[in-house]
Amino acid sequence: MSSQHALRPFRPFTALLGRLPSQCAVCRAWPSRPVCDACVARFAPPAARCGGCALPLPEGVTRCGDCVAHPPPLDACLAACTYAWPWPDAIAAFKFRGEAGWAAPFATLMRSAPWVEPALEQCDLVLPMPLAPGRLRERGFNQAHELARRLCAGKTDASLLLRTRETPAQSGLARAERLLNLRGAFAVEPLRAERARGRRIVLVDDVMTSGASIFTAAEALRLAGAAHITAVVLARTDPPR
Repeated sequence: MSSQHALRPFRPFTALLGRLPSQCAVCRAWPSRPVCDACVARFAPPAARCGGCALPLPEGVTRCGDCVAHPPPLDACLAACTYAWPWPDAIAAFKFRGEAGWAAPFATLMRSAPWVEPALEQCDLVLPMPLAPGRLRERGFNQAHELARRLCAGKTDASLLLRTRETPAQSGLARAERLLNLRGAFAVEPLRAERARGRRIVLVDDVMTSGASIFTAAEALRLAGAAHITAVVLARTDPPR
């Protein structure tokens, strides 16, 4: 055996496992990506959605009544799928169980949604929704940042939009209460605020429920002079019945 081969480091078998094909997390087809094309087509089909808040709408309708009566601080709002089975379990694994590997397939799913690719191509900045420091320590990473940098790493800026304070849990609150709860919770970094002025911005998050968080963050960007804001989210909850 030559000295060159003798010095070659041993690669353990476990290092090769990440290259092997796996099952689809939904239908268990094998070999497959984390979510196979058939399941994406079945559970995340393109759908007509409100341009202001991404709620589902009948074909031919572009704005829901609420966004017509009370226009949100967004120029566009795009969602890849409805927050319904099988996505909640996968998103929970991503956010709460430290399975950051979901970021890449989720970003691919987001990119496949109508109008997302043009929004990313035309924007100047991609900003992840920030987490409060305590929540970031608890999770170990910001899931919105993981999505944003896989959507468009070269335009992603994770330090321009800030979460200025912790807020009580939003669950169980009406939309008006959520907006009040989040008042002043987001701000643009004062020393870098000029970076937002006149820019086209894509704001990225994983799940949009009432829209209160994204709308509040968008208002902070508007105050900093952002020219155009598009929200791109992985999943949108259904309207209350």
